[in-house]
Amino acid sequence: MLKLRLLIVEDEKEQREMLSGFLHKEGYQVFSADSGPPALKLFEEKSFELALIDLKMPGMDGLELLSKLKKLSPDTQVIVMTAYGTIETAVAAMKEGAFHYVNKPIDLQELLINLKKAAETHTILAENRYLKEQLEGRFHDTTIIGQSKAIQEVLSTISRVAKMDTTVLILGESGTGKELVARAIHSLSPRSHKKFVAFSCSAIPESLLESELFGYERGAFTSANRRKEGRFEIADGGTLFLDEIGDVSFDMQIKLLRVLETQEFERLGGKESIKVDVRILTATNQDLLKKMQDKTFRDDLYYRLNVISIYLPPLRERRDDIMLLIDYFLKLYNAKLGKEIKGLTPPAKDILINYHWPGNVRELENVIERGVVLARGDVIDVNDLPEFRMPEQKADFPVELSLAEMEKRHIQRVLEKTKGSITKSAEMLGIHRNTLRLKMKEYGLAAE
Repeated sequence: MLKLRLLIVEDEKEQREMLSGFLHKEGYQVFSADSGPPALKLFEEKSFELALIDLKMPGMDGLELLSKLKKLSPDTQVIVMTAYGTIETAVAAMKEGAFHYVNKPIDLQELLINLKKAAETHTILAENRYLKEQLEGRFHDTTIIGQSKAIQEVLSTISRVAKMDTTVLILGESGTGKELVARAIHSLSPRSHKKFVAFSCSAIPESLLESELFGYERGAFTSANRRKEGRFEIADGGTLFLDEIGDVSFDMQIKLLRVLETQEFERLGGKESIKVDVRILTATNQDLLKKMQDKTFRDDLYYRLNVISIYLPPLRERRDDIMLLIDYFLKLYNAKLGKEIKGLTPPAKDILINYHWPGNVRELENVIERGVVLARGDVIDVNDLPEFRMPEQKADFPVELSLAEMEKRHIQRVLEKTKGSITKSAEMLGIHRNTLRLKMKEYGLAAE
């Protein structure tokens, strides 16, 4: 494994040499500078994953150096060192992009922990940047949009599993973009120059599934007047994506398992064993663990498919991405339909942000396409949106309750539902975590 490159910028020679020696022994490739200008020169000559900067230095101080370093290398994670009396300055540095700060005198174990976390953050950012560049370069019409933590984790996993020729099970509700993830994995894999074949196991009758997947010989059945290749043969050398794998019958599961284990099969009506080299990606919106308990999905097939799993959260669980997706679809359908829609009116925007999106990203795309078509002016208004069916809610609060009491009871119910999670409760309530904590204190509520 390559050593992480670390730049130490400290004007005190004894402190600089102590840190350099310690971190070199801990496995880092350490460079050092006694002030801002030589540090910038090193940055221009080399690339660094990590930097450790003293805030108080003569000439160019740590804040100015931090700003210049982040412009040169946005992914470099910077930890600032500060004396006890300059915590405010350290907080200001974090606002400027520093990963974290440590107090002097330096607690070396605390420093190691922070450097490890900073290195992990750098790795994720670098992976996601690489993935984004590769996706934009290889297929412009399929883009994974999102800045939420959940989507960033998905992107990070894609970049890691793409190079490995292993099976991946993609989980998520309908419309969350499971095929998009499969295409991204294929596009970044060594098989990207070969075919990507997508097939929905629920799109055709069970009686035709075997012939569609494995092909058939002439005369295999009444209308088989010629030999036909199945999806496995078509995808040979590339990637086969089997969507809705949870809908496959028990008998077909046995045949799929054999192909996964041997990469061999016979066409329907044929005797010749055909060998293929195919990477298998699958997806489902069903609970396969429950189907295993119900004995409708084979354990051995599940473990074969689920070497790596990627979960795509529903759109209602990543509302931070809704406006990004809206902007993306506006640009897409403006270009396709020759329109110049600039955005949405505030009431229309509020509806889309607060809607529960049972159809997920696919439903949102359809809504924006409709809005672009129907908009009379250069913005989409409420009248251009479909009539949304909101989830039914029981009005189980007595009408005699005050608003404060109703709010208290609702917060209490949400806390119970999330098992006391402040973060999840705040997301469900649509408020900041600090606001929720204040209201819990006001109403005497405690997280379980």
